[in-house]
Amino acid sequence: MTNLSKTLRENLSKHYTINRIKTNLIQKSNDGTIKTRFKLHDEHLIESVLIPVERDNRFTVCVSSQVGCSLTCSFCATGKMKRMRNLDPGEIYDQVTMVNEQSLEHFDKPLSNIVYMGMGEPLLAYKNVMKSIELITGKDGLNMSPRRITVSTAGIAKMIMKLADDEVKFNLALSLHAADDTKRDSIMPINETNNLDNLMDALAYFYQKTKNKISYEYIAFQRFNDSIQDAKNLSKLCKRFPVKVNIIEYNPIDGSEFSKSDSGRIEDFMDYLKRQDITCTLRRSRGKDIDAACGQLANKEN
Repeated sequence: MTNLSKTLRENLSKHYTINRIKTNLIQKSNDGTIKTRFKLHDEHLIESVLIPVERDNRFTVCVSSQVGCSLTCSFCATGKMKRMRNLDPGEIYDQVTMVNEQSLEHFDKPLSNIVYMGMGEPLLAYKNVMKSIELITGKDGLNMSPRRITVSTAGIAKMIMKLADDEVKFNLALSLHAADDTKRDSIMPINETNNLDNLMDALAYFYQKTKNKISYEYIAFQRFNDSIQDAKNLSKLCKRFPVKVNIIEYNPIDGSEFSKSDSGRIEDFMDYLKRQDITCTLRRSRGKDIDAACGQLANKEN
């Protein structure tokens, strides 16, 4: 900035840095999904995904909040990576702005939604995630409505309650994936210290304080969590507060023992929930051919 004095420029250079993330790799799926791998200032890599649904005029970015993840969920590729650090608020914000540029370039539409469902556990990067949302929703930032933002968590009860006490305006998604403690313990170690009773109490408190939308993310695994009994267990967890259930097709990862539930079992499962007046939708996998689908983010090149 040559309109500033040399002394001021030297002081700025000495005391301040702008660690903007840099595009490292872009992969485009046959279904229009775009995955971007970003390199951070310390050489770590993260991934973001642009998910276009043009018929609904929805253009969603799935952003990462950590380098790696510490929760070791057995069905998730990111969970097999070591957590290196939390992302800075600016690194999260940069993902949104740079993917927004992609959306404008490829689809002539800005982002309509943001989901914190990429690499990492957002509630273990609480302060930075909250600051990034402040930047995204601020008038000096992207001025996006918090109602268009969803933060997903594997389930940390005390942090869900903190969200409620902080009176957040965005939506909350619980990565549930099993509706009884025994099964959930076996695939999500976090459940051993945050069991379903505690999580339901925390979510009820969250809804009571904020009235924000809550959803359950539920990956259907063949003959593990897709029986009618599993649907009955899930329906019991949908009675205390309004909740939407997103049934997700499983996306296989290397070294996993799970397989995708067949369409007939998913259909029977969802029919049971609908008969109980539970709102549920089937979320089709997007970007599977470039390892950009749910649970597949692991800085892997095809």
